[in-house]
Amino acid sequence: MRTFMMQLFYWVASVAAVKHSLKYFYTASSQVPNFPEFVVVGMVDEVQMVHYDSVTEKAVPKQDWMNKNTDQQYWERETGNFMGTHQVFKANIEIAKQRFNQTGGVHIVQWMYGCEWDDETNEVDGYEQFGYDGEDFITFDLQTETWVAPKQQAVVTKHKLNSNKAFLTSVKNYYTQICPEWVKKYLNYGRSSLMRTVLPSVSLLQKTPSSAISCHATGFYPNRVKMIWRKDGEETHEGVEIGEILTNNDGTFQMTVNLDLTSVPAEDWRRYDCVFQLSGVNEDIVTKLDNTVIRTNDEVICPLSIHMSIPIAVVAAALVLAALIGVIIYKKKTAKSSKPYMKTPSENNPETKRSHSDSDSKSSSDGSSADITSKTQLMAK
Repeated sequence: MRTFMMQLFYWVASVAAVKHSLKYFYTASSQVPNFPEFVVVGMVDEVQMVHYDSVTEKAVPKQDWMNKNTDQQYWERETGNFMGTHQVFKANIEIAKQRFNQTGGVHIVQWMYGCEWDDETNEVDGYEQFGYDGEDFITFDLQTETWVAPKQQAVVTKHKLNSNKAFLTSVKNYYTQICPEWVKKYLNYGRSSLMRTVLPSVSLLQKTPSSAISCHATGFYPNRVKMIWRKDGEETHEGVEIGEILTNNDGTFQMTVNLDLTSVPAEDWRRYDCVFQLSGVNEDIVTKLDNTVIRTNDEVICPLSIHMSIPIAVVAAALVLAALIGVIIYKKKTAKSSKPYMKTPSENNPETKRSHSDSDSKSSSDGSSADITSKTQLMAK
C-alpha cells in the first residue's frame, strides 16, 4: 500500500479533464522548531484559497475572489473551527504516541480530505485520509463506505468508526452532496481566474545530440492537460517519459514530455509529432519533430526553468509538509490493544463535519461549520 505521503502527493498532482476539486490539508506537529504546531491549507482546483496556522490563529483568504465573496462572520467561524481542531489534533498526537509506544520527539498527524466533481458527467468522488509520522494511519473508502486501517494501531479506531452507521452516512453525504456543491460555489466565486484558459508556448529542446528530445509547453492554464508523442499520427509510448506538471511564478504551468530516439534513424524523425491538449480547448497544439527547430544548450535558454518552478504537489503541500518531512522521526513499535482511540475531529457531530462553512457566507446561519471542540471528546485510557 502506498504511504500517506505518496498518496497525498498523487492526489495533489494528478489531473483529469473537466474535473474540479476541493481539498483541505491539516498538519499538526510536536517539537518541530520554527514551525507552527498546526497548519491548514484549503485549495480549489489546486489553487490555495484559505490558510490558517497556530501562530497567527486566524483564518485568512488567499485569493481576492474569496475575500470579495465572503464576510467577516465566515472567517470568524473558520477561525473558531480551526482553533478547535488544533486542540483535537494535539490530543490525537498524544494518543498516537501511546498507540505506537512512543514518548518524546518529533511527531506529526496529518489529515487530508476533499472531493472531485466532473462538470461534464456530474460524477463525484471523495477521499479522506489520516497519516501519522508520514505513513498511512486510517482512510475512508467511499466505494465501500467504510474506514480502512493499514496500521494495526488504527484497528480500534476503524472498528469504532465503522460501528457508527449514522456517522458513515453523514460522511458519505458530505462527499457526494455537500462537498461538490462547495466546489461549484467556489468555482463561481473565482470563475474569472479558475475557469480561464491560457494556451502555452511549445518548444522542442535537446540537451546534447545524444539525449532525448523534450517537448516543452509553458505558460498554460489550467493544469488539466495531456501531452503525448505520436508516431505516424498514433500515440506512442515507446521511449516516452512524461514529466511532472510544474507551476511557474505567475501561476501558470509547464510540462515536458521526453522522447528517446537513440535507436531511431534520423530520416524517421519526421514521423513523430508532439501533441498538447488543454481541457476546455477543442483545438490541439501539434508540433512536428523537425531537427531544424530543436533548441539546444548552445542557445541562451533554460529549457525547464527549474529554478523558476516547483512541483504542483509542493504548491499544495509546502506550507504543511515540506518543513516537516526532513525531521520526521518514526520508531515502529507494537501497539497495545488497550491504547486509547484516536478520533476524527468531528465524529460525534457529523453534521458539522468539515472545515468550510456549509452555508452561504452572507447568511446568518452558522451552517455545518459550527464549533466542533465541544462535540469532540477523546476517549480516555
